[in-house]
Amino acid sequence: MPLTTLDPNTALLVIDLQKGLVNGDFIHPIAEVIHRTRALIDVFRTRHLPVVLVNVAGRAPGRTEQGPRGGTSFSEKWTELLPQLDQQPDDIAVTKRSWGAFATTDLERRLKARGVTQVVVTGIVTSVGVEATARQAYEQGFHVTLALDAMTDLREEAHQYCIRNVFPRVGETGSSPEIISLLEEPERGVSAS
Repeated sequence: MPLTTLDPNTALLVIDLQKGLVNGDFIHPIAEVIHRTRALIDVFRTRHLPVVLVNVAGRAPGRTEQGPRGGTSFSEKWTELLPQLDQQPDDIAVTKRSWGAFATTDLERRLKARGVTQVVVTGIVTSVGVEATARQAYEQGFHVTLALDAMTDLREEAHQYCIRNVFPRVGETGSSPEIISLLEEPERGVSAS
């Protein structure tokens, strides 16, 4: 569904932009994803809207056909958020041990305590952390918007599958300039003070 509106109390969820993940062989330049995400972060902060910085620090313990068996923890350096995000004391920091940011954290409670009704999702990778977070947000009753130009994947087919088949079922999609334009509309009723 194309982007139509943003609720007055919308949060930005930045997924897995951390040191251990950004050196992958992504289909889009990671510097552009970071730049667009940072532009969104700046507008959300200016509007005093919640910014959630999510990192992944391990795997769920279930057996899979890929990777090691059992839960795995990652080093502190690997999980460190990118300095370009310029983490602020008012940001909500979330560390997850699963694909999505809601399943193994208290993120839903923290957002609802702040009256958040909608989330904008950015980050890496489209078909894992971003998709799982968007699905979980939708299942928890949040309106979901996905900033398509502020995410990327390791595989083009996985990225396109999410954009064409998954995201339209869980929310609206748009570009970071479109989202910023909606955030800057004076009739939104969001105080810039």
